[in-house]
Amino acid sequence: MSRYQTICYDRCDNVGTLTLARPEKRNAINPAMRAELDHLGRQLLADETLRCLIVTGDGPSFSAGIDLVEDMAGTLTAFAERPVDDETVELGLRVAGTFEWIPQLGCPSVAAVRGHAYGAGLQLALACDFRIFTHDARVGLTETRYGLLPDMGATFRLPRLIGEGRARELILFGEVIDAAEALRVGLANRVVGDDELDSAASQFAERLARQPQIAVRGARRAIVAGRRGDDAASLRAAVTEQARCLASDEFRHANPNQTR
Repeated sequence: MSRYQTICYDRCDNVGTLTLARPEKRNAINPAMRAELDHLGRQLLADETLRCLIVTGDGPSFSAGIDLVEDMAGTLTAFAERPVDDETVELGLRVAGTFEWIPQLGCPSVAAVRGHAYGAGLQLALACDFRIFTHDARVGLTETRYGLLPDMGATFRLPRLIGEGRARELILFGEVIDAAEALRVGLANRVVGDDELDSAASQFAERLARQPQIAVRGARRAIVAGRRGDDAASLRAAVTEQARCLASDEFRHANPNQTR
């Protein structure tokens, strides 16, 4: 296990688990946690043996979002005093990109959410490929209640996931929803009992880890290409990834008596 001050990273075979570890603060994200997430991210981006990452929180909450107490005494106050110029935006991008490395991983990721996931906490879950919630989970992008907006990926990830109309409601009203509604709109992939969350996330991750990895990685890249390009470019991306699959040992081992 890799132990930091505000997070933990553990690995079992080819599945890693990132745990936010400030339970006394409901795993609120402070400057120290951002720095440690950045450090871990650089390590995992270079790890080609990792087949799935689980992201979870220690204690009864996934994450209450940004630690406003610490950040109002530091980062946010410093930003508030700066002019709105290119330098300020670049500094802001460093904070906003705290967990942008998660969707850039070669492997898929699963957020295991219990309790609360508010603001940046929900944005962290949105950065993952999949989300499993407990029945009592409550989630929301509450930034507008504080005169802010979600700037860590939710403004483009949530509309893709649940549709722009419902996403606008959640973002502009700062609405908090329960797990049942999250499942209904497609924000959650699964909803389980609190005592089932860890095993459900592990089983989900292990299923992903057993899949042929060239196909999984290629499919994820093709999905991203489909969001960014036109139909022709998206089809080209999918066919390119398919060519890699066909040339791989994984394909040959999965189809020993077939050729394509």
